[in-house]
Amino acid sequence: MKLAYWMYAGPAHIGTLRIATSFKNVHAIMHAPLGDDYFNVMRSMLERERNFTPVTTSVVDRNVLARGSQEKVVDNITRKDAEEHPDLIVLTPTCTSSILQEDLQNFVNRAQVESKGDVILADVNHYRYNELQAADRTLQQVVHYYTEKARKRNELPEGKTEKPSVNIIGISTLAFHNHHDCTELKRMMADLGIEVNAVIPEGASVYDIKNMSRAWFNLLPYRELGLTTAQYLQEQFNTPYVDITPMGVVETARCIRKIQQVLNEQGAAVDYEGYIDEQTLYVSQAAWFSRSIDCQNLTGKKAVVFGDNTHAAAMTKILAREMGIKVVLAGTYCKYDSDWFREQVSGYCDDVLISEDNGEIGDAIARLEPSAIFGTQMERHVGKRLDIPCGVIAAPIHIQNFPIGYKPFMGYEGTNQIADLVYNSFTLGMEDHLLEIFGGHDTKEGITKGISADSDLGWSKDGLAELNKIPGFVRGKVKRNTEKFARERGVEKITAEVLYAAKEAVGA
Repeated sequence: MKLAYWMYAGPAHIGTLRIATSFKNVHAIMHAPLGDDYFNVMRSMLERERNFTPVTTSVVDRNVLARGSQEKVVDNITRKDAEEHPDLIVLTPTCTSSILQEDLQNFVNRAQVESKGDVILADVNHYRYNELQAADRTLQQVVHYYTEKARKRNELPEGKTEKPSVNIIGISTLAFHNHHDCTELKRMMADLGIEVNAVIPEGASVYDIKNMSRAWFNLLPYRELGLTTAQYLQEQFNTPYVDITPMGVVETARCIRKIQQVLNEQGAAVDYEGYIDEQTLYVSQAAWFSRSIDCQNLTGKKAVVFGDNTHAAAMTKILAREMGIKVVLAGTYCKYDSDWFREQVSGYCDDVLISEDNGEIGDAIARLEPSAIFGTQMERHVGKRLDIPCGVIAAPIHIQNFPIGYKPFMGYEGTNQIADLVYNSFTLGMEDHLLEIFGGHDTKEGITKGISADSDLGWSKDGLAELNKIPGFVRGKVKRNTEKFARERGVEKITAEVLYAAKEAVGA
């Protein structure tokens, strides 16, 4: 556990709450002090929810610390069971409430006696797991609970569906473009003649879980959420899973071919090659666009990619393999799964960075000076400070990354959206020069401090005056080169003379 002013992945209880609130008619009781209860506001705002978020905070205060919290927690569970009539109540602690070392499973057992709905304790290590790991673990726990419950009651259906079918696992609230991706994946499955047996957890009832065994295979669009659930279902019901993320022309085709293989191994006799060719030629414009004169102008340009495993790996492949853009650095904050990421991006980038420190990735971007960044909102802010454009491809995200319009990143329509994002993220041709000619562009004084919080580099008035005389389309690069020159020589304040010396040093 550490203090941080900005984190790529939130604490464990956020992951658990994301799963609980993704299911229909499930309520979460969060055992936490005031200050840990921001999830409701965050979800209502970002998802533009019309209904109240089904999370209640059982507040840990001084009275609870003095007397113990068992009665209060049990009362909150039974009260919400009577008021809301949920199918399931999930009790989750937070890091701070876990310090109390209370027997929360005993609280759950007591509450279950009086509650009509089911009650479970989120079995997550809040000191070792982050938001993504906790979400994955909680989903597997819920699926396991209702599978075993149905098994004990002899309610598990036997056999598979008559036609090929799929469970799409990992679609959840507060995730990056999940709803749009899910719609696109459903369309793709329909085109392939595959029925959607269940979408878990978003919008599903916990009573849908017992029917997951009927699917012919499971599809995991996101590596971070659903993998342990798919492994559990494979172990219990011998259900194969496809974990190839269908992002980009090449990986979408590879995903479909894997689905074809999985279905044919079960006697389906399907052939999707014609579908892949038609979609690549006529629905996706990305393959054509990557060969157009517009995209050729991007060939060889440098880019930095950073995000979660799924999106950062997919974007690295798309940039390098499909668009001819040089990825000088690919990185992820999913340290717990770093081996997979390195394997995926190997051969598609110059270097790999595995880090949870946004200052470290910011310093790397400043050092590499790419033409564009593809990352999270943190990298977007870094790009603003360095005057480098950034396309957001992964969480952490802002409300602008929950578009009202349809913007999937997966499937063949997703290839078009990604191509647009990439193209529009670069500074194109004479764009900055024309803006400079017409005036009003980039007349503010440049930010002169480095990305790292410990940077104390500054500019004098005459230095800034000279810097602002430089055309906007090269000013950012000149500023960064000058600051690098000054740091190497221990100069704390950049004057006009230092600027001239730096220009001479680099032959500018």
